[in-house]
Amino acid sequence: MSDILVVYGTESGNSEMAADDIAASFSGRGVTAEVKSMEDVSVSDLSSVSQLVVVTSTYGEGELPETSAPFFADLEAEQPDLSGVRFFAFGLGDSTYTKFNNAIDIMVSKLLELGAVQVGETGRHDAASGKSVTLVANAWVEQVYN
Repeated sequence: MSDILVVYGTESGNSEMAADDIAASFSGRGVTAEVKSMEDVSVSDLSSVSQLVVVTSTYGEGELPETSAPFFADLEAEQPDLSGVRFFAFGLGDSTYTKFNNAIDIMVSKLLELGAVQVGETGRHDAASGKSVTLVANAWVEQVYN
């Protein structure tokens, strides 16, 4: 059993790579992390997860990517009680778009509405920065998980 469940939603695969990097960074700190696509996670099972990392990219003009949208719709439909869940959030986006990293903000708002408690600040990777997702994700884990 893992200490942290890392779920990702992606359009082109970048969030999956970021989720793997984040899980590896947690593992390097002695924390067991399991990575799953949001497509493979039942929102009704989230209430039994004590620590969650949500990673999603932003698609188009601020929308949820293809693999995040059904997960979000299930959260809205089922309204699970997530009051026992602590979560971390990391978004991928491009600051040349008006709604930079909007998808992670949508997810964070929904999780908070359902009672989950966010740990640390939302991490944000900016594709326009030219910085490595791996380096940004690792620095973020260092910041939020002491």
